[in-house]
Amino acid sequence: MRRVVMWSGGITSWATARHVVATYGRASTTLLFADTNAEDEDLYTFNEQASRDLGVPITRVADPQERDPLQVFEDKRWVGNTRIAQCAMELKIKPCRDWLAVNADEASTVLYVGLDWSEPQRIPGNRAGWAPWTVEYPLTEPPYQDKDQLRAEARAAGLIDPRLYRFGFAHNNCGGGCVKGGQAQWIRLLEVFPERFARVEAFEQRMRAKLGKDVSILRDRTGGTTRPLTLAALRTRIEKQPEQLDLFDEGGCGCFTEAA
Repeated sequence: MRRVVMWSGGITSWATARHVVATYGRASTTLLFADTNAEDEDLYTFNEQASRDLGVPITRVADPQERDPLQVFEDKRWVGNTRIAQCAMELKIKPCRDWLAVNADEASTVLYVGLDWSEPQRIPGNRAGWAPWTVEYPLTEPPYQDKDQLRAEARAAGLIDPRLYRFGFAHNNCGGGCVKGGQAQWIRLLEVFPERFARVEAFEQRMRAKLGKDVSILRDRTGGTTRPLTLAALRTRIEKQPEQLDLFDEGGCGCFTEAA
């Protein structure tokens, strides 16, 4: 059997790969990494170190045009948000499915996704989305560990602790600027990587003008109604009215949990 770990460069994909290698061995394991071309530098360092530690090379796939998420949105004439983000399909799912179609056989291949014990509600949709491939989720089974415990174990193994985690981001993906992230993530991005925030803010403004629509990545739910919240407006609130911000709206990456 071939064992294909859907490798994101995050701590749960490392823990999943560690389990697969320990259980089935290196020879049958593939670490399939779909590069969004928007990753933080530490992710690539983590990939290199983890690959050496596990004894399994990283198999990189990417969009044929090497687009990043913003380029995908521009091509699709759509501003990605927490509800619909075509970047997951174009930059993650499609490249992985294309690789699987050429290099693996459904009857003798198992996919492994790094959902953990806190996310059982995602499994049915994820499994259906990857059909007809067989999918397993080792981190949903005992022993149950949280991300802090897994990060400590990775450090003990000599791996870098990616700086997005150290800065408080929930995920080590898309350079901290995942469009599925909430207000808390974007506030953190503005504080830590203002140039990254500025690039996405300018993109959002350009797309609003291009489409002629009141669209945005974020949503404002204050006052009991839901309406668009642009990154420019969020930045203004940070500067003038921080008490109106939702610091618990973290959101999160779900690329490999999207319907495939």
